[in-house]
Amino acid sequence: MDLYLLFHSVLMHISAAIIILIYIPLSIPVKLFLWAFLKPLRKEDLKGKVVLITGASSGIGEELAYQYAKQGACLSLVARRKQALEGVAETARERGSPDVLVVPADVSDPEQSRRAVEETVAHFGKLNHLVANAGTWSICFFDEVTNITAFTKMMDVNFWGSVYPTYNALPHLKASKGKLIVSSSIAASAPTSRLSLYNASKAAQLRFYETLRSELGSEVGVTILTAGFVESEMTKGKAIQRDGQVAVDEEARDVQIGVFPVARVERLCEVALNGIRRGDWYVTWPSLYRPVPLIACLAPEVLTWQSYALYNAKKGSPPLSQRMLDATGAKRFYPPSLRNHPGIKTERTDDHKEDAASNV
Repeated sequence: MDLYLLFHSVLMHISAAIIILIYIPLSIPVKLFLWAFLKPLRKEDLKGKVVLITGASSGIGEELAYQYAKQGACLSLVARRKQALEGVAETARERGSPDVLVVPADVSDPEQSRRAVEETVAHFGKLNHLVANAGTWSICFFDEVTNITAFTKMMDVNFWGSVYPTYNALPHLKASKGKLIVSSSIAASAPTSRLSLYNASKAAQLRFYETLRSELGSEVGVTILTAGFVESEMTKGKAIQRDGQVAVDEEARDVQIGVFPVARVERLCEVALNGIRRGDWYVTWPSLYRPVPLIACLAPEVLTWQSYALYNAKKGSPPLSQRMLDATGAKRFYPPSLRNHPGIKTERTDDHKEDAASNV
């Protein structure tokens, strides 16, 4: 048995060396050629395609709806806030979508997820793209949480809120040779302080869709969006607080973002849709975050040290991220929607709960 394990260990190390020393150097120019010359010529025509978007009432989901609408796609918009969805639907029609269906639903509930998919297919007769985008976050140290059981909603929305719609949509996507698009986060690869439960939910989501890609092969394309800080209700400060309640805390948001740039959501979604149409496996934006997974793999201690240095404050003094933000005045570079007490779309849902879902 020991010899058998030794044989496989040696084989794995030899294989890793071949991949690093031979495959990667040879594959890079091939991938660059495909990316620069062939993929742009094979962009998917979205006219008349049916796209279901969860978390479509604001942020990334809302803007992706508009980008799809410009390409002539038919839309099924899903979120808990019906009034906000109807506003997005009206704008999407103005921007070119021939048909828009509004489906108020909480995708963290399996039955409501099933209903959203079934109503979409019943209305349009098919489904070509599923954009799993609903999400929420929290900004606090883990040992400051005062109601840990309330944080199950993080996994319910960020993980199961993607998995449930995917499970119900998959037969229809297979039939249409369609695509799965999931809004994950660069936080799935970076151990950022004060985001422990959010990071964990996004890491689970990322690995699930990477595994699903290996199961589906070419039957259904899978594109994973790993965005950094992008303007949305989350970067406006809306988050699950340490007591489990959802509220807006701009001060906590400022500490978390610090001097890091916050990208415009329109630009992110333009880049994202180009990647989706090309069939890219990953779309990371802003581009400054692209090296993060490599650093996490080769030098994880660097990310851990950086995170600790930025966010862990000494008693009686603000954290380094806050001091850097104040010293540089970098907040003036935040998008206008994040400054001057940003507004959040508020609405009472049918079950009289405050909508906790936002966008990543």
